[in-house]
Amino acid sequence: MAGPKDLDPSTSPRALLGAELRHARERKGLSQEQLGQRLFVSGSFIGQLEAGTRRMQPEFARMLDEVLGTGGFFSRNCRAAAKSKYEEHFEVVAEAEAQATAIREYTPLLIPGLLQTAAYARAVNRAYDPMAPEETIEEWTEGRLQRIRLLDHPTKPLLWAVLDEAALRREAGSRAVMAEALHHIAGLAGRSRVIVQVLPFSAGAHAAMQGALKLMEFADAAPLVYFEGVRNRRLEDDPATVTQLRLVYDLLVAQALSREKSLALIEALAQNYAHEEHP
Repeated sequence: MAGPKDLDPSTSPRALLGAELRHARERKGLSQEQLGQRLFVSGSFIGQLEAGTRRMQPEFARMLDEVLGTGGFFSRNCRAAAKSKYEEHFEVVAEAEAQATAIREYTPLLIPGLLQTAAYARAVNRAYDPMAPEETIEEWTEGRLQRIRLLDHPTKPLLWAVLDEAALRREAGSRAVMAEALHHIAGLAGRSRVIVQVLPFSAGAHAAMQGALKLMEFADAAPLVYFEGVRNRRLEDDPATVTQLRLVYDLLVAQALSREKSLALIEALAQNYAHEEHP
């Protein structure tokens, strides 16, 4: 029987690579858990590779070729699936985000990427690296805008964002940039495309004071959680960690303003920025 053909990099290579992994595993009569045990990873990790929510690294591709007898197929083709337009530290998260059916996110210091405008994203990217060439800033900003196109679909994915009041009051770029950014969020929330709540200063201490977190759910793979601090980022599929951080998110929702009060605050701050008042 002929072996699998190499992947065409122009046709969703990661999804095709995941589908081929599933077929190769099933030909061997292995469950995801059984294959994971042979490779010293979890069954859910194998499931995420098959669903295209995890990137296949070259060393892991080599091990798969050995265990599944695929004649170097995964080693050859994981390079095509590894191409990305995102910064290295975030590319796996962004690509998982594109596969998610639901995203729940909390950000303490800035507006989350999926809710940003181009001007706000550009200001944040410039602050991230003041010495970067202008073409690098534009490349990063375009990557952010491509992620935002997820919201072009009228209902999918579900996006639920808890924004810290500090993120709304911290001026990024200029007052005009902030006015546009907050009007944009208010517009998305007002037409029920996203769920937005504000965690007010009056909430005091809370469960996520150490950093941001993003929970992602998928139709055919285990959930993932991404959390970060300054220069410290981590993507996890461990069920206990995901459950623990889902509780953290639920606690934030409980402390946040209602959707109606949150929208009223966002709109008021947008007007303040637009009219040069102190927000």
